[in-house]
Parts: sequence; C-alpha cells; structure tokens
Amino acid sequence: MPTELLILRHGKSDWSQDLEDFHRPLIDRGKRDAQRIGTWLLKQSLVPDRIASSPAERAIVTAEKAVKAMGLAAACIVRDARIYGASLADLMDLLLTTPETTQRLLLVGHNPGLESLLSYLVARDIPIPEDGKLLPTATLARLRFDTEWSALTAGSGKLLSITRPSGLPRKFPFPAPDGKEQRDRPAYYYRQSSVIPYRLNEGVVEILVISSSKKKHLVVPKGISDPGLTPQQSAAKEAMEEAGAEGEVSTEPLGSYHYPKWGASCSVEVYAMKVTKMIDESEWQERHRGRSWVTPEEAAARLKQRELAPMVDKLAAGLRRGEG
Repeated sequence: MPTELLILRHGKSDWSQDLEDFHRPLIDRGKRDAQRIGTWLLKQSLVPDRIASSPAERAIVTAEKAVKAMGLAAACIVRDARIYGASLADLMDLLLTTPETTQRLLLVGHNPGLESLLSYLVARDIPIPEDGKLLPTATLARLRFDTEWSALTAGSGKLLSITRPSGLPRKFPFPAPDGKEQRDRPAYYYRQSSVIPYRLNEGVVEILVISSSKKKHLVVPKGISDPGLTPQQSAAKEAMEEAGAEGEVSTEPLGSYHYPKWGASCSVEVYAMKVTKMIDESEWQERHRGRSWVTPEEAAARLKQRELAPMVDKLAAGLRRGEG
C-alpha cells in the first residue's frame, strides 16, 4: 500500500526577542501560514494519521496551528527530539522507524535538514524557484512511496507537490472546508466557551473576576474551544491560564451569547465553575491580569460582556437556594 510523507517547515519566527534558538516563537504571520496549510490539507482530504514535530517552540506551534485547522487535537502531535537540529541521518532514522500502520505522516521541522531529506528521497532534480528557496517557512512538500517506511532509500519517493502559504487564499472557509463564506480565522475559532468561577466563603457567594488582556475591563475566563476538547475542558483550561484557578465545571451551560470578532460572530457557551484551588501567583501564566473575588451584584454590574449579568444572577440565586 502506498504511503505518503508531508514535510512541513515551521512558520516564520520572531527574531526581535533575545531568546535561545529553541525557544524562539512564531510571529502572527507564521501562525496564520500554518493554519492556511492545515486548512489546505483538510480541503484536499490529506489529513495525516501521524504527526511528528520538533519540540522547538516555533515548530510545535506550527504543528498545533496546522492540526487544529484540520480539526485534530494538539495532543495527537508526537514531539520527537531527533527533528530539532536534525541531520539527514537523523531524519531517515525517524522515517525508517515510523509505525507500519501509518499511511500518511506529517513531519514538522527545520532547514537545512528538511531540504536535505526532500532532495535525498526524490529521484529527480527538484527545480529551485526564482527566489532560491526550496522550502521557505511554512511550506509543505508532499511525497509518495510505493514501499514500507522501513524500506525507504534514496530516490524512492515521488514528489507530488510543493505548496507555499503565499499561494493559498488569505481567508479561511467558514464554517466548513467546502463553505463559500470566508473568514479571518479557521472555523474553530468562532466556537468558544467560558466559565463564571465562584466559591462559597462562609456561606456567602463570591465571583472571581479578572482584567482583560489590556486591563481595560473586568471579564471572566473565555477562549476558543480547542478541537479534541469538550467546551467544558476548554473553559477549564482558560480558567487555569487566565485566572490561575482550578475547579469543577458544570455539565450544562448557564447560557450563551454572541459577539463580533475576526469578521464574523463568535458563539460562546458559558458554564459555572466551582473553584477548588487557586494556584500560586508564581505559577499563574497570566498573572499580569490581576484577579479578585467580588459579590455577584458587583460582577453583574461591572463585567464587560453585558450578557453575562443574568447568568451571574442565575448562578447566585441557585447557590443561595443550595443548588450548588
């Protein structure tokens, strides 16, 4: 049975920060380019059944952005240390030991190793574009083999295509790969979830609020519902990152609302979360936001998203009736 290899170089990285090479992040363009490649793979029915990535920041984020755009969970990515700073021998060792059940492998890594691998596996000379770059950032090469992974040799692959993000649409199909509407972000961005964190302090209901990212408003944790996670799991993840809070998220939502962003309307499901642990500020990922416990009345009056007020009231009324 033929097998396929998808070789993806990481997206454009940020050189403005004084960081070690391993920790260099992507710039926004690099993230969008990775999402365009992921969306293209989904539209072409080329979703891989195994993803292996260098663990370097710019590579793993490229892999995450691409797989989420395909509707896959980031947890499916295999972080393989051999890919970072890899020689041709390192990359061939990875391919030769790929599980034989794998039909299509996505390999996310770095140059010059990836270009060396591509040239080694393809029998014919590959034309070099006018800009002299065979695999510029976030570019994808697709190869097919008529042999098992363990039998790969020099020249055993057939190059099917090289796809650059610059040649793909700037906007994304919405809400499905074959949709005619176009949006600024992949479809999953527009499905979000949120929690209203609460506690009973000596029998008194209190609501945990945080500052918005620019500290202009009071908000509660909210974020994109990641592929592979339930809305409740995504909301709990946001609560940990944005508020430094862990807890029990309700099974059923308190309600929902919509708001405009990225050229469309985002839908948000809102859940109650009984806070069971507040992590120390030294471990809190977004401690710059600040956090405070307030009464339900103050939360309802001061939260930026006005649709949250009746949900706060509903939650507080239920807790006071002993329903929490």
